[in-house]
Amino acid sequence: MSRANPFGDLDDFAPQGETRPIAPEAIDQLAQASGFPSRKAQGAPTGAGESAAPVARRPRRHVTGRNRQINIKATEETIDTLYRIADERDLPLGAILEQALAALEKAEKP
Repeated sequence: MSRANPFGDLDDFAPQGETRPIAPEAIDQLAQASGFPSRKAQGAPTGAGESAAPVARRPRRHVTGRNRQINIKATEETIDTLYRIADERDLPLGAILEQALAALEKAEKP
């Protein structure tokens, strides 16, 4: 006994005749006229307020026992400062955060 094909009666998806290829230039013109942005890589930003491409940093791999992650938003300058301090001291980012929080608590105590 064979099993019935559940898709056997779905002939609606058969090609409806020959398809004509569309020129890539026509697609580009239509996309541009419709305001659809391209996914192709663009040149470096030149407008005011736009930041340059991110700086490639060396990979960081430290076995420290820290196993929790936080995700925070910061300005580009703050992130650059954090990485610069970590690089200068050759410490993981978690250690820099711990030291910064300890210094802040110490400064706030009367």
